[in-house]
Amino acid sequence: MRFKFSLTILPLLAVLILSGCSTFDTVKDSVSGIKDYFTGGADNADPPSELVEYTPEIQVEVLWKESVGVGTDGQTLKLVPAIGNGRVFAADRDGLVQARDLTTGNLAWEVEIEDENEDEVHFSGGPGLGAITVILGSNNGEVIALNIDSGAVLWKTPVSSEVMSVPVVANGIAIIRTTDGSVIALNEKTGQKVWSYEHNVPALTVRGTGAPLVIEDTIIEGYDNGKLMALRLEDGKYVWESSVTIPKGRSEVERLVDIDVDPIEARGVIYTASYNGGSAAVSILDGDVLWRNEAVSSHTGLSQDEQYLYISNSDGHVLQLDKRTGSSLWEQKDLHGRKLTSPVAYQGNVVIGDFDGYVHWLSSTDGRQLARVQVAGDAIDAKPIVVGGIVYIYAKDGTLAALKAR
Repeated sequence: MRFKFSLTILPLLAVLILSGCSTFDTVKDSVSGIKDYFTGGADNADPPSELVEYTPEIQVEVLWKESVGVGTDGQTLKLVPAIGNGRVFAADRDGLVQARDLTTGNLAWEVEIEDENEDEVHFSGGPGLGAITVILGSNNGEVIALNIDSGAVLWKTPVSSEVMSVPVVANGIAIIRTTDGSVIALNEKTGQKVWSYEHNVPALTVRGTGAPLVIEDTIIEGYDNGKLMALRLEDGKYVWESSVTIPKGRSEVERLVDIDVDPIEARGVIYTASYNGGSAAVSILDGDVLWRNEAVSSHTGLSQDEQYLYISNSDGHVLQLDKRTGSSLWEQKDLHGRKLTSPVAYQGNVVIGDFDGYVHWLSSTDGRQLARVQVAGDAIDAKPIVVGGIVYIYAKDGTLAALKAR
């Protein structure tokens, strides 16, 4: 995770410094917080928990393991696996896209995308799947669509800035989120812009944006100011806006409440979480906040089963929340500081990846560790995906693996 520090905040700091000593203390706290993040303050110095031996209660089999180029090349990106048409699709930072058989991992097709100068395209978000397309975004503000069957390039469309979220396709429209706050709708077949919606972003934010959530004819978006917004899929018209997190604290760093997780939905209720502002449940009808748990924040993500939410916080703890009230039912602290992915519910258990390439199985009953397996030599930061009883993992070094619990 990295902060984006815009130059637009520098004049603000200058004004605040000139306005008086008490304000200067607030500015100093802000800068100190940023410095601590990059240089290793007290929070960063907290070492990750060592893995302890235990007797596994389930057996995990690695069905297959392959490599997708350089992966994220050590960068913080939203490159995740996508599954459809009996295949798993994945891309690396340097323009490589692969389609592999879900069952065997065998390569169906592979392409390397270049720009008009025959230089590498640096992917930063995706892929997202449509009916006929595999869609990715780049760090130089370009959206690229490939044929889902062959990998042939169908179109390329420039957008306003870097794409740091996974494109979402619904009803023939590709929804693209960019880091400057824009939501852009493109025709899935042609790449032509259908509509766009612009939203201001704060000067200081956490790097990354959550993927849009499409529910019937409504798009749900989380923003860096802690607000959740609903837009109409057809034309991008504003439907409602809800403040799901409330900034607190003296410094700009303390007041960061970015909603960078992918929101999820069940039975007309949207669940989301923010970097520093807690988690919440919101009505899809009007954005009314049904509950808010300010003690449980996340920038990685959350998942659900029929009754509960599962969330990993910035301390590397995994929590189970009651979907009706948001109250915490258990908290697993044994993986403290291991930079966990978003958890995913799987066959009555919870699966989560960590910074050292391990995948952990936890009990959904009490959070105890059931099993673990190391599948990569680098961090896993993409949320595991479960399809057909198989867990698919993508690590930052490009390792793509399929796992199954026995």
